[in-house]
Amino acid sequence: MRIAVLSDTHMPSTMRHPGELGGTLEQHLASADLILHGGDVTEPSVLDWCEKFAPVRCSLGGHDHFEDPRCAPVQHVEHAGWRIGMVHDVEAIPRGIETPRELARAIYGDATLDVLIAGDSHYERLEYRDGVLLLDPASPSFPHHRTTRLGAIALLELDPDLLRASIVPIGETPGAPNPCTAASVAIGHGGLVEASLAGERVEAMAWRPAGAPPLRV
Repeated sequence: MRIAVLSDTHMPSTMRHPGELGGTLEQHLASADLILHGGDVTEPSVLDWCEKFAPVRCSLGGHDHFEDPRCAPVQHVEHAGWRIGMVHDVEAIPRGIETPRELARAIYGDATLDVLIAGDSHYERLEYRDGVLLLDPASPSFPHHRTTRLGAIALLELDPDLLRASIVPIGETPGAPNPCTAASVAIGHGGLVEASLAGERVEAMAWRPAGAPPLRV
């Protein structure tokens, strides 16, 4: 199963829908079996556009003042033995949280997760610790809270024995560089298999760019 993950599109604004970001985004969505949106959609028409490519589920963000059957504050997906949770804003979680596992437990209680997706920050993040991967896909349209430009999404590939998560920058806007960094991690049920950052292999994965907010303060 292939899942495309995006968040914080904040449309319509300077753009009406994500299609105006160009063909690279559409290609990734068209290859997905499921699309997860981490919230701050702003208008459900964005979800309608995404649903042209695959079924959509969304976690409601602070700018999402609408009701939609595709949306809920907290989402949960299971496939091939992998358990994925999604919430928009981890800042609503009580302080004192230090690891992805603790964060997942604060949201889902005793339910065990392999991946927790969170949006809101506009910064890409891959952090794998204690058997839980924290994934933030950044924003395809307002990365790192900069002016409108191409940013990033994330891709998840789920097989029974392997889960691969990737941060995927979706191109460059003339005169407005893409600040997002490509990264990927592969996880088996026994733990980390491999990881890379900006095309270079790394021994562990706890990536967030300079300026990104910490997991908790």
